[in-house]
Amino acid sequence: MSNFDEELDASGLNCPLPILRAKKALTAMTAGQILHIISTDPGSVKDFEAFAKQTGNELQESKEEGGKYHFLMKKN
Repeated sequence: MSNFDEELDASGLNCPLPILRAKKALTAMTAGQILHIISTDPGSVKDFEAFAKQTGNELQESKEEGGKYHFLMKKN
């Protein structure tokens, strides 16, 4: 994982909670900062892709590792 400014651990939460928590976290951040999101919900992969498109935030990285999904979202 590359550098990030904030981390959100949404493990154990199901859709739409990881997205809602990420949205709240991003709101408190400044443009250009990066949020690292950890999720255990397989549906979150598609959710975060759609969320990035809808909000204009940039999904820089999306990967699965040991049953957890990691996302890097850059606030625009």
